[in-house]
Amino acid sequence: MSINILFVCVENAGRSQMAEAFFRKFAPKQYGVQSAGTVPSSELNEAVVSLMREIGVDMTGQLPKLLSRPMLDDSSTVVNMGCIDKESSCPMIYSENVPMINWNIPDPKGRSYDDVRKIRDQIKESILELIESLGAAR
Repeated sequence: MSINILFVCVENAGRSQMAEAFFRKFAPKQYGVQSAGTVPSSELNEAVVSLMREIGVDMTGQLPKLLSRPMLDDSSTVVNMGCIDKESSCPMIYSENVPMINWNIPDPKGRSYDDVRKIRDQIKESILELIESLGAAR
């Protein structure tokens, strides 16, 4: 069985996209990864794309995607990037059959570049810890 990680947030334009890019960069190739949102934006957050490029991570091919039941069913673990209440757009409501991790990372939308850098770095650290924990569990 392959191990597939799904990163979710509401708009799939910032946090979950950074997580997908970092996971793709650092995780062993046998892991699958994707990201999605409950109400996806029409495009990625421009600051996020720019600040990821700043550290050598290209997000050119990534686009916001709508979270679907098949995505959840194919996932080994779902990582909820920051929505941990029960509002209707919160990805948590979809987690009944899949193990979910909640990271509670702030949304970069509308924040300064300095704030987005801090969020980016927090996501990178969380990704590296996740990858390490996956390796330890095998």
